[in-house]
Amino acid sequence: MSISHAPPSSPEPDISAISGDGDDLTKSTQSASVADHSDIDTPSPPELESLVGTSSRRTRVPRWLRRTAGPVLLLILWQLLSATGVLTADVLASPGRIAQVAGDLITDGSLPSAMGTSLQRVAAGLALGTAVGTALALVSGLFRIGEDLVDAPVQMLRTVPFVGLIPLFIIWFGIGEAPKVAIITLGVTFPLYLNVYAGIRGVDAQLIEAGESLGLSRWGLVRHVVLPGALPGALTGLRYSLGIAWLALVFAEQVNADSGIGFLMVQARDFLRTDVIVVCLIVYAFLGLLADFIVRSLERLLLQWRPTFTGR
Repeated sequence: MSISHAPPSSPEPDISAISGDGDDLTKSTQSASVADHSDIDTPSPPELESLVGTSSRRTRVPRWLRRTAGPVLLLILWQLLSATGVLTADVLASPGRIAQVAGDLITDGSLPSAMGTSLQRVAAGLALGTAVGTALALVSGLFRIGEDLVDAPVQMLRTVPFVGLIPLFIIWFGIGEAPKVAIITLGVTFPLYLNVYAGIRGVDAQLIEAGESLGLSRWGLVRHVVLPGALPGALTGLRYSLGIAWLALVFAEQVNADSGIGFLMVQARDFLRTDVIVVCLIVYAFLGLLADFIVRSLERLLLQWRPTFTGR
């Protein structure tokens, strides 16, 4: 009798039905989830709005209006103070009174004649000062020996107030037109010298080396490299010099003058005419502003090759 160690036979479970039921369950779950998602509305993407900068939304005010708003408000305040009696006529005349006096001076020809005389003095002093200042700057800027000989004396004279030299000029040149032109010339020379000298020494050394490698002579380097590079500084110095020229004219026309805007101011001072004094000051300011406008126009014309930041 043999004994078998194999387990008793048992029926094997049929897993095909289970797998089939599982597939049916998975399919039914997927179809149910699809149906659930189909019932939910898919949200549409939000619409994008274009953002506009604050500066573009603001109403742009014309620049000429912005530039004139300050002086106009000052005139209105001045007129109000004069009308309310805060500013008396002895202290400062009202704008209306000043406009009336200016019309009278123009009508009788005294103001145009004084302006012509003052312009001649400024033109003569500016021409001499520009020539002297530019020549000294070229000698000192282009040559080291010129710097050693010229720069130190110029720096010493620059620190001396030109108004303090008026007594010496009167002794040297008398009381005619010569001391007046000399004062203006001295005031114009130093700002132009400093700016032209700084412009020459501020030229990039690599540009000099590039010009030498291209075969430029010394005069060619000065003409095509150094002078164009120093031109911005020269024009800036010319603007400073013009401002000082009108300042020097005020002092020069106090020296025994018998014509010019300063002569009108001296007469008005003697008779306590504040209205005439203010008219002369306004004329000085207007002529200075006109001269500065001319130089700025020259800058835009001569420096077109140099793009610069103009503000926003």
